[in-house]
Amino acid sequence: MAAVTSSCSTAISASSKTLAKLVATSFTTNNFSFSKLYPQPFRSRKCIAVGGALGARMASAPPATLPVSLDFETSIFKKERVNLAGHEEYIVKGGRDLFHLLPDAFKGIKQIGVIGWGSQGPAQAQNLRDSLAEAKSDIVVKIGLRKGSRSFNEAREAGFTEESGTLGDIWETISGSDLVLLLISDSAQADNYEKIFSHMKPNSILGLSHGFLLGHLQSSGLDFPKHFSVIAVCPKGMGPSVRRLYVQGKEINGAGINSSFAVHQDVDGRATDVALGWSVALGSPFTFATTLEQEYKSDIFGERGILLGAVHGIVESLFRRYTENGMSEDLAYKNTVESITGIISKTISTKGMLAVYNALSEEGKKEFEKAYSASFYPCMDILYECYEDVASGSEIRSVVLAGRRFYEKEGLPAFPMGKIDQTRMWKVGERVRSTRPAGDLGPLYPFTAGVFVALMMAQIEILRKKGHSYSEIINESVIESVDSLNPFMHARGVSFMVDNCSTTARLGSRKWAPRFDYVLTQQALVAVDNGTAINQDLISNFMSDPVHGAIQVCAELRPTLDISVPADADFVRPELRQSSN
Repeated sequence: MAAVTSSCSTAISASSKTLAKLVATSFTTNNFSFSKLYPQPFRSRKCIAVGGALGARMASAPPATLPVSLDFETSIFKKERVNLAGHEEYIVKGGRDLFHLLPDAFKGIKQIGVIGWGSQGPAQAQNLRDSLAEAKSDIVVKIGLRKGSRSFNEAREAGFTEESGTLGDIWETISGSDLVLLLISDSAQADNYEKIFSHMKPNSILGLSHGFLLGHLQSSGLDFPKHFSVIAVCPKGMGPSVRRLYVQGKEINGAGINSSFAVHQDVDGRATDVALGWSVALGSPFTFATTLEQEYKSDIFGERGILLGAVHGIVESLFRRYTENGMSEDLAYKNTVESITGIISKTISTKGMLAVYNALSEEGKKEFEKAYSASFYPCMDILYECYEDVASGSEIRSVVLAGRRFYEKEGLPAFPMGKIDQTRMWKVGERVRSTRPAGDLGPLYPFTAGVFVALMMAQIEILRKKGHSYSEIINESVIESVDSLNPFMHARGVSFMVDNCSTTARLGSRKWAPRFDYVLTQQALVAVDNGTAINQDLISNFMSDPVHGAIQVCAELRPTLDISVPADADFVRPELRQSSN
């Protein structure tokens, strides 16, 4: 393939003669105010020759398209303004000292129905129940399950019972609740939404923790019925993390998982305060605004990217490379999984990505740059495809169809999800963990760090270019990864991380992990072996990217407590409680 031609720089130069004036348009709906800035031709970008199949690409740089800005009004909670990379956004800080406001936020609500007992259901139901009890509220939190569900016993063990009116049939629970939290699997929502909607009381509120159902409805040209409100509170972490940090934070005024919230429709003006009350009751350290559409695009995409699928793919690729090049299996595991889930995640969580680079020796920095330069665009290639599959509805349709293949039909057998931790690598991981000293965060291996940070930056760039807010970008690409998910892989391997998540996340991780493994092996690592020059513009843009300042602001909002995931964790899915490795 030819190198960069002069036409690229000519075209960019021509467009840069008129620096952008930002044209603002705005509109208001319910208690939300939306504004979007539309840039005219922006400043020039350098065209970079990176060689091979990558051809002529522009180096990553601050986005030409600024994210949607969301504002909201609340009469109950204190709204605060934060500046993230030059963009003003609004958040509500949480804390147990706010629980006394919950009865006002939930005014008019006598029963909260929590539908489902998967990843989020147990955590949200217990957190809500405990928070409302602390607020001395008489609001009932009731679990609704389908008849014959094995989850009845698990709900009873958590303190929900038929005798107390806190456990019952799914349809009776929906019909009798003023706020219905629909936490069944996404594919089950897609197959049962008509019956669910028909059981909703007029002027009640449907609460979602994922925008998937909206995406499914949109793919059929539909929307929610207009006789009830629709809100979302979406914790940026798996259910077990939501519960674990809530319990851990009881002594320090709260620690939990950040959440986004959205108001899709508001029939009586209560929706914003109810959503914020729900988030505060879950223990969210801070809550930021989004839209239901932006949420499902970023969330489904993020799960397939750095949160689950991509990190699985890159550690498989790097473990294989290191062992093929003569590294011992134990050391290769430490230099891949343990490095990412330990010291790299800890450093990013508290100090940011630049701190990872700055902690390296001069020789280590060269290795980091080599890995970063070779990996950035291959990772972006797959991430770009993944985002568009989500946005187009293709990935949503894939999840619905996969859910239907879990059961026998049309004369074909059932195909439930298979295991993902049976290969040699993960058996080595069991051995490494069995002798790991308490508190050991593993080595800071420069090449692994370069690949992981390149993946993180590529995901950030995709979400920026697609117009997501910095709060959403940072939570979906950084905070959820290093604070909520990676600690589970550090504790007990990839399956323990992935399979504590939602069905949609588990399916997506299994589907996309091999794509990242393949593209790194076939493109990035080949480029390194061929001695392809380091793209210094990529490195320069990484160093100066405004996202680092935004991450620092978010780090200052972070609770002081790290999640504790012991080997015998009892707050995870029952089927994952047996092993101690």
